[in-house]
Amino acid sequence: MTRLRFVDTSLRDGNQSLWGAVGLTTGMAEAVGPALDRIGLDAIDFTSSTNLLMGAKTHREDPWERISRMRAVTPNTPLSAITTGMRFMSWDRASETVMRLSLRLMARHGLRRLQIAEPMNDVESVLTVARWAKEEGFEQVVAATTFTESPVHTDESYLAAARRFTASADIDRVYLKDPGGILTVERTGHLVPALREAIGAKPFELHGHCTTGEAPQLYVVAARLGVDALHTGIGPLSNGTAQPGLEQLLDNLEAAGIPYEADREAITEAAGIIGRIAASQGLKPGRTMPYDLASHVHQVPGGMMGTLKRQLGELGLADQLPAVIEETGRVRADLGYPIMVTPFSQFVGSQALMNVLAERSGQERYSRIPDEVLRFVLGQYGKPLGAISDEVLEKAAALPRTKELQGKLDPRSLDELHADYAKRLGRTLDDEELLLRIVMAPDVLDAVRAGGPAPAWSGAAARGNGGRPASEGPVSSITEFLDAAHALPRWTHLSVRRGSEHVRLSRSPGAAT
Repeated sequence: MTRLRFVDTSLRDGNQSLWGAVGLTTGMAEAVGPALDRIGLDAIDFTSSTNLLMGAKTHREDPWERISRMRAVTPNTPLSAITTGMRFMSWDRASETVMRLSLRLMARHGLRRLQIAEPMNDVESVLTVARWAKEEGFEQVVAATTFTESPVHTDESYLAAARRFTASADIDRVYLKDPGGILTVERTGHLVPALREAIGAKPFELHGHCTTGEAPQLYVVAARLGVDALHTGIGPLSNGTAQPGLEQLLDNLEAAGIPYEADREAITEAAGIIGRIAASQGLKPGRTMPYDLASHVHQVPGGMMGTLKRQLGELGLADQLPAVIEETGRVRADLGYPIMVTPFSQFVGSQALMNVLAERSGQERYSRIPDEVLRFVLGQYGKPLGAISDEVLEKAAALPRTKELQGKLDPRSLDELHADYAKRLGRTLDDEELLLRIVMAPDVLDAVRAGGPAPAWSGAAARGNGGRPASEGPVSSITEFLDAAHALPRWTHLSVRRGSEHVRLSRSPGAAT
């Protein structure tokens, strides 16, 4: 019997689902990398354009440095990026020139595997990006059949997509992706065997979320039904709205008599490092979720749930989360049931938040519509399977901004883009800076370039105090305190205890210097 294998999602999906994509720095990822590399994983789901952008915005870290440094400490395991297809960092749809450049640079700096989760399940778009990825240097391409529930999505549509992916020479693997964590044990029993047959000899992976509490159980069911690899998290970066924890899953697989490939000792080491990171930064670990059917209504994915909580907290509106979640389900229906995966989950969530705020101030729903939703209505991201409501169509058509957004993609070649930016800045840019100038706000990129190399995570190296890391161990003098604080120059949480006195300091990530 073939041994089940695993793709670790801790550093990408776990970080995004549980810590708003801002919890981990380059140094922290680098610290846990060697342990992950020894587990024997099929791949490390390491990053996405969202994770790279948040690292730049929050920690002033260079995206290319983050990839290169992680590659250096994980020589034996493919590093993976996930893309929704035709976008990179910006919500805007990217031109072929920009998309190819982003793929080329990600591969150049050490990413070997690309997961494509096209948010419309648009097969042609997936096939196009897969071809570009192979031409630009990626060794392995994994195409997603993205699962959702709606009146217009059927199992046959998922199977048809899987067959097309299987027939493509540019796609090496296929995976069933459940961003909302709404796949049930019963549905798994029907859909996974059918997909297994449609995919044939190519490896078949499953990516779920624990949002409804069912994922740990259905993972075991899927393993029995022929899935080759499961996407899992480790330690504090598992469970919650992220993926099932690998440690408990291995116990369940052993109880079920399902053989697997994984080094338990390395898993324990990785979990310990992630645990120390969480403790040192005041980050909450994922917890076991109760069985909850509400997600089948709103279908907010794990990453978006974490982002919504962070955004509402920053606005002082944390108590409005239930109202925003409820409105999310209504907005999704109004927009023709888009699959709740990046970027559509963010579009729907942002519109839901605006609608809730509008109603709180006595205004109508859709009195404000963000550009991304207007572009969606204009069909710039493809055509949803369901019909967009007349209310949304009418209100979008009445906005002057809608006409302004009807332009075509930038047709310029790479040489033309280089010439344009060289003229603007008075100097020649390398490809790496050019791409970041295209997709990032100037102030964000300037801060990244001024910030210098990302610091190593000091907590990974033990010092005194029984071998505890400096970032989490007690200090006994002002000098030691200053040394410990200096080792975390971009801190967001500090805890100081002396005798019976205890002081905690916190600041928003954007204020870290």
